[in-house]
Amino acid sequence: MTKVERLLTTAQGRLAVINSNALLIDAARLLNGPKFNLVIVCDDGGRMTGIITKTDVVGHISQCTGCSCTMAASNVMTTKVAFCRPEDWLNDVWSTIKQRNLKNVPVVDQASKPIGVLNARDVLQSLLDDVEYEEQLLRDYVMCVGYR
Repeated sequence: MTKVERLLTTAQGRLAVINSNALLIDAARLLNGPKFNLVIVCDDGGRMTGIITKTDVVGHISQCTGCSCTMAASNVMTTKVAFCRPEDWLNDVWSTIKQRNLKNVPVVDQASKPIGVLNARDVLQSLLDDVEYEEQLLRDYVMCVGYR
């Protein structure tokens, strides 16, 4: 079984963070392009308070009238966030991803400070790699490869 920490290097490359005082347009700028799919909103202490996805941005900007396009990111963010920690098992993270139909899950440390974003594809690929490795070990054992 594998823990989240195995994918932490990849998850760190997907980390985009803004302060809760930032404007929604700042989140939109980070989300523009393929690199980031969600932005983590943090308080002044650097702790996660919510997330903003591309869908959130499009939904709110499409309804903009006048100064509402300059609203704070904290007015748009999702506050009930599924997250994981480096010591969590990938099987548990995958269960959460499936249950909540998520594409990405923030990784936070013990102080709730964001340290990365896991993508569902990465979690699934790692789990499949583990199964294939175990299958190969079992096949070698049954065929007495490497054993005397």
